Amino acid sequence: MENRFNTIAGWVLFSGIVALGLSILSGKFFHADKHERPETLGYVIEGAESEGGASSGPDLATLLAAGDVAAGEKLYAKCMACHTVAQGGANGIGPNLFGVLGQPIGSHVAGFAYSGALSGHGGDWSYENMDEWLKSPRGFANGTKMSFAGLSKAEDRANLMLYLRENGGGPALPTPAAPAEEAATDEAAAVEGEAPAAEEAAAADEAA
Repeated sequence: MENRFNTIAGWVLFSGIVALGLSILSGKFFHADKHERPETLGYVIEGAESEGGASSGPDLATLLAAGDVAAGEKLYAKCMACHTVAQGGANGIGPNLFGVLGQPIGSHVAGFAYSGALSGHGGDWSYENMDEWLKSPRGFANGTKMSFAGLSKAEDRANLMLYLRENGGGPALPTPAAPAEEAATDEAAAVEGEAPAAEEAAAADEAA
């Protein structure tokens, strides 16, 4: 019995040594303990952001011009737990938001205890500032008491701002800039139109 136990114990020990050795060899061969970039990359996903860059899209003025107040009202449901938006509405965890657009940041509701990150931020709630705030409150004002993570889609932020504008007004909506391609086409057309006019003027001078 004792000899059999020694034999079994020996085989178990031998198996453990073999398993350990195989583990070490496979780790060196397959680099299992390291996260490395693949030698051959897969296909590129269209529209994905590259490292260090941002995806392109319509500018804020264009999004506001094409926005949807009704869609913004639906998005406001995410804000209702902390804010009211009706004129004269009570403050909640956050301040009443009636007429917030265009007002000074961190002071538009008298008596509300804003965080120092907002009350000391400076500036007004312009569309650009509100866009950055809705994108990432903590990114806009580090130290804010607002726990909302933000809206990642620029279209959603524009729609929500339009809904806020419907409740109390705000600055005039910015006018979208003309696309670069259309501007270049218009300029080229103007140059082409000037050429025949110059030729006609030269011919008239010669005739005179």
